[in-house]
Amino acid sequence: MDNLNLSVNIGKLKLKNPVMTASGTFGYAREYSEFIDLNRLGAIVVKGISLKPMEGNPPPRICETPCGMLNAIGLQNVGLKNFLKEKLPFLKTLNTKFIVNILGNSISDYVKLSKSLEDSGIEAIELNVSCPNVKKGGISFGTNDKMLAKLISKVRQSAQRITLITKLSPNVSNIPLFAKIAEDSGSDAISLINTIPALAVDIETWKPRLANITGGLSGPAIKPIALRMVWEAAKTVKIPVIGIGGIMNANDAIEFLLAGATAIQVGTGNFVNPCATIDIIDGIESYLKRKSIDDIKNIIGGINGNCTGDNSDN
Repeated sequence: MDNLNLSVNIGKLKLKNPVMTASGTFGYAREYSEFIDLNRLGAIVVKGISLKPMEGNPPPRICETPCGMLNAIGLQNVGLKNFLKEKLPFLKTLNTKFIVNILGNSISDYVKLSKSLEDSGIEAIELNVSCPNVKKGGISFGTNDKMLAKLISKVRQSAQRITLITKLSPNVSNIPLFAKIAEDSGSDAISLINTIPALAVDIETWKPRLANITGGLSGPAIKPIALRMVWEAAKTVKIPVIGIGGIMNANDAIEFLLAGATAIQVGTGNFVNPCATIDIIDGIESYLKRKSIDDIKNIIGGINGNCTGDNSDN
């Protein structure tokens, strides 16, 4: 099928395909350049950036778990100034879209980051709203509806041209509510889910396996939870939903698309297989050809009957 169309739109971004990398799992892209052709990706989401460099948590800060991985990296990153000077030039040489994940401890941090990135010509940012607002006693922006609305609104006001994606926390009882808040406050898209707080214990030492004690659970173990939340969010909002959580292969990615995701992000899969993203792109192409579907958009939301694709083999 020569006229196969894999392109999707996320805000003002037109991606050549729906396969993106998840922040914190792909470095600043150069790290994977010897493994894959970065220009084949739909988009690259770089490691989260804060105003100042952060060293992160002490090791051990990563461990494997059944069907997943725990991490407590602690948002280690080079900071805004070093990112613009050392990382951005390479990203600008690529023929693919890139998105900068940003994080802060206060609304003013996010506003300064978003404005600086927009002024530097960045086309899109992803808000990590799982960070604590230190002025509110450490409450996460992503689990407080009023704080989330205020944060997104302020960022939207400060950076009006940039495509704004909000990465939602799974640690809420009503994901449709938070998805709708993100949409109403000015987000062009939402991505979900972030990792789920979890614990692993070493039975020989009787100690937690991470120095931070708890960490974020990712990988196949959380996929059914992520799928459910993506499905709920996609039914609620009109803006694009980006699915994240345990996507290891093309079949996983297609499940998210059928559940209503416009695009997906690969995270833990990059550690298991550095070529996972390319394998997923190839697998999606093969699936569409097998189904005689010429446009990826024809499967998005398929489980809700929102597509026109043929769901039978030919």
